[in-house]
Amino acid sequence: MRLRSDPLQAGFSLISGLLTLCALGLLGLFALRAVPSLVEYWAVSKAVLAARAVARNPAEVRSSFDKLANVGYIDAISGKDLDIRGTGQEMEVNFSYQKRLFSAGPATLLIEYKGSSATASSDKPETKVR
Repeated sequence: MRLRSDPLQAGFSLISGLLTLCALGLLGLFALRAVPSLVEYWAVSKAVLAARAVARNPAEVRSSFDKLANVGYIDAISGKDLDIRGTGQEMEVNFSYQKRLFSAGPATLLIEYKGSSATASSDKPETKVR
């Protein structure tokens, strides 16, 4: 019978634990920078829907959106950036804008936001890392 001289090892080593913490820290850093932008996107979507609900023509939509954006601290987009098609009940309000979030070195996180009053619940922001 032969005895094993090497004990079986289980679990994380110190180096793998540190690497795991660094990776989680980088993911947390990206999340901390991206979450405020996502909250602003939700505020823009709600303001577009609210402006569309109370307005009867494109000029009123832009004016209402600017007022709601001022109250909601929205600075990524203004009423003049809205793409408005139609009038009255068939009016559709679209918007799109980009947020560039800086990270370490030459890498940046570019988030492209798009939304519409017609399909506000199905639009999701598109994320591209460059």
